[in-house]
Amino acid sequence: MNDEGRMLAGRYRVGALIGRGGMADVHVGTDTRLGRQVAIKLLKPQLATDPSFRMRFRQEAQSAARMAHPTIVRVFDAGEETVLDRSGHEVQLPFIVMEYVEGRLLKDIIHEGPLEPLAAARVIEGVLTALEYSHRAGVVHRDIKPGNIMITTTGQVKVMDFGIARAVSDSATTVAQTTAILGTASYFSPEQAKGEPVDARTDLYSTGVVLFEMLTGRPPFRGDTPVAVAYQHVSERPVKPSVINPKVSPALDVVVLHALAKDRDIRYQTAAEFRAEVEEAAAGRVPVKRKVDETALFFGTDTGSLSTSELALRQLAEDDTMTRTQRRPPAIWIWSGIIAVVVIVVAVMYWAFNLQPADDLPSNARQVPSLAGATWEEAANELQALTLPATRIDETNDTVPAGEVIRTEPAEGEIVDTGTPIRVFISTGREAVAVPDVVNKTLEEAKADLEGAGLVAGSETRQNSPTVAAGTVLGTDPEAGASVETGSTVNFTISSGNVTLPDLTGQSLQAASSYLGSSTLQLTPVPVPDPGCPSQAGSPVVRQSLAPGDVPQKSEVELVYCAG
Repeated sequence: MNDEGRMLAGRYRVGALIGRGGMADVHVGTDTRLGRQVAIKLLKPQLATDPSFRMRFRQEAQSAARMAHPTIVRVFDAGEETVLDRSGHEVQLPFIVMEYVEGRLLKDIIHEGPLEPLAAARVIEGVLTALEYSHRAGVVHRDIKPGNIMITTTGQVKVMDFGIARAVSDSATTVAQTTAILGTASYFSPEQAKGEPVDARTDLYSTGVVLFEMLTGRPPFRGDTPVAVAYQHVSERPVKPSVINPKVSPALDVVVLHALAKDRDIRYQTAAEFRAEVEEAAAGRVPVKRKVDETALFFGTDTGSLSTSELALRQLAEDDTMTRTQRRPPAIWIWSGIIAVVVIVVAVMYWAFNLQPADDLPSNARQVPSLAGATWEEAANELQALTLPATRIDETNDTVPAGEVIRTEPAEGEIVDTGTPIRVFISTGREAVAVPDVVNKTLEEAKADLEGAGLVAGSETRQNSPTVAAGTVLGTDPEAGASVETGSTVNFTISSGNVTLPDLTGQSLQAASSYLGSSTLQLTPVPVPDPGCPSQAGSPVVRQSLAPGDVPQKSEVELVYCAG
């Protein structure tokens, strides 16, 4: 069923397909009534057959349409259109009309490599601004991921698909049939992975995953199946982003790990709190209150870390109704207990901060080695020793000598599973170009052509020519059409505008005249009789007006002969 060209609700014309998702296709469209460009999302036919889903979808689309914020893609309209399927039966086609945004998806930007830490912080601040607004409106996104975040051509952050994920998750019959559209397991929160109810803090966990991926170029957890990834979200500890990307500051490490806390009561409670600490970290300041909380990220809540005696002291201090039935212990015991608790807490903090995340990695994990400058054989042998298969890719490079490694994908230092294919890029030297044909061009024109081809003008050699004007190129070295590396030097042979005049005295007038007019010289002979000396047979030339040597092209040469 081709939707392009279809008219929806009598006003929205469906245009070219611009995106595909697990639950819908997105087309560019035109609102013929208002004359503006829009984006039209058409739901998959298998999702549109459930009346319960269509009702929830309509309700959620209406809810999303009420949210108007610069960081949220607006929903203008929603409805259902009766269309004919391929078998000729009438079906209801749900659609959503949204704001058309010119820009790039964040997932496409991340695919090109990790973002600079400051750029990642700016993007995540925009996402958290959108979530703060939606959470206040009572809407939980449930599917925060790079594929739902757009960066406009002006650098503004736009979050998409508010409320749509909830329409899916609330429909039990549909969810059972469309597991793949409930979001990528890489961005699941632990409570989503365990099937527990979700709230605003679920979005904050997924936002932490997105921040981790922007800083490192990959999600914190990867596996062969979505179930394996979801299990890691519940039970595995993520590494610090700085382990993968040394450019990440300790402050951002603290923020990311706090956002990825397994217990939702320990992670950030509001988008505003999360955004404030991202701003602190971007400014190079480690969030102060997070230093104590980091020890509780994986070992329980703050209350669970207190000793029984400390809880009892807190209760006695806060409960006015309790009365003592025994004598107060000596003050030194109380202070001794407090000091012991403080020492234990400090020791645990020191241990947690100095954990080496690499030691916690599975035994089948490998770190991609640094191979820059190695030959293909050396790189392949080193990767084979790490049980990482290598694939060679030749690529031109202006700085790396031919035959040496330029880079690898995944990049050096990244943690990968054994058996992960590593793409090794080998330099073939600088890009080859053909020497342009500049013969019969002026020197200035020839130099411009060389620069345009990425070549460098070299030496200039003057050469006599009877026909080519002075300053015109006679030839190049290398010759035109030769294949050379970019940046190579090309030497010129240029016309001097002269020809070499020989000594013609003693030759007959006829022979001298013929030689001057030949194609080799193309000079003009001018016979001049000298009556002062007796004529001789053949009229030999007794003198010439121009001395032997280089003379200008087309010159006149007087040939004096005896005619007395």
